[in-house]
Amino acid sequence: MLILIAGPYRSGTNDDPRLIAQNMHRMEEAALSVYRKGHTPVCGEWLALPLIKAAGSTQLGDAVFDGFFHPVTVQLIDHCDGVLRVGGPSAGADEMMRQARLKGKQTFWTMEEMS
Repeated sequence: MLILIAGPYRSGTNDDPRLIAQNMHRMEEAALSVYRKGHTPVCGEWLALPLIKAAGSTQLGDAVFDGFFHPVTVQLIDHCDGVLRVGGPSAGADEMMRQARLKGKQTFWTMEEMS
């Protein structure tokens, strides 16, 4: 299966680059676990961040950033079989889970739920 990893990116960081990197590391660790289970993982950030940069964003949360960050991931869900929610509180990750359910995709709250 193609599995989207949904977790906090900026949430709880006050936009501190070090804390954002820690959040991203946690999602990448989850992606590695998904891969080791025989699935193909993807993080929305892997696709959205290069587009945001190419589109001319100058800072986190500017209009360009907001125009791509979540919309790219919502669109990506169409191509995924499911979404794995990881990490702590995140309105964006919770929205990805909601979108996955609306689109009829599988949702996983733990690695153990995934076969």
